[in-house]
Amino acid sequence: MRSARSAGARAGNGPMRGEPTILPLRLSGVCYEAGGRVLLDGLDLTLNGPSRTVILGHNGAGKSLTLRLCHGLLRPTRGRIEWLGPGAAMAGRSRHAMVFQRPVLLRRSVRANLVHALSLAGIGGRGTRRCLADEALERFRLTDLADRPARVLSGGEQQRLALARAWVLKPEVLFLDEPTANLDPAATRAVEAMIDTFHGEGVKVVMTTHDLGQARRLADEILFLHAGRLVERAAARAFFESPQSPEAAAFLAGSLSF
Repeated sequence: MRSARSAGARAGNGPMRGEPTILPLRLSGVCYEAGGRVLLDGLDLTLNGPSRTVILGHNGAGKSLTLRLCHGLLRPTRGRIEWLGPGAAMAGRSRHAMVFQRPVLLRRSVRANLVHALSLAGIGGRGTRRCLADEALERFRLTDLADRPARVLSGGEQQRLALARAWVLKPEVLFLDEPTANLDPAATRAVEAMIDTFHGEGVKVVMTTHDLGQARRLADEILFLHAGRLVERAAARAFFESPQSPEAAAFLAGSLSF
């Protein structure tokens, strides 16, 4: 059994110490159809670390769908999604995690939600899992909430718990779907600080947001989707200062027709 220290050790800028990377992630000709509609159409994309990738686009552009496909929650109708790194074939716990706009939490305490996630991932024994859970609680200032039922927390507190639950598993890649939607400014700042923590520890962050200010603050690169197609990919600063597609320019100007 690994100790709490070794189970929680991180390499500092990438996957856990001694583990080969699962990146890059390649999407080749990915299409997704539902109800007779083409929701993603021929998506070709390679994601690598450690840059923060923010996906922008109007409602229905395919942003959340792209994350779910990458995380393996859905399978493409056509095309391939492949982890190409040398660690891709390794057995064991998941190397990527996803946090949703509305977190799915168990009817258990805050600490028990973390312990349960570790148990499902097969990490450590009971004592190790408790130590790792307490480490996450302290790291993200949730210790005072440890024994409270998770489902009675505020929206911001629930999202912080969902991020702590992802962090305790030490993923290499983190997918975030509108992580601050409907949160107040203080809660948004707290969540963004946690995202910075992931990035600072070498985790590849891929997220969607409708908040252009947030995209400016957090993104290293932008993927702009329109009508299920990848229309533009650019460094964040270049995208906001000089979008290269008429669709992206209209979107930034607030005049894109939905």
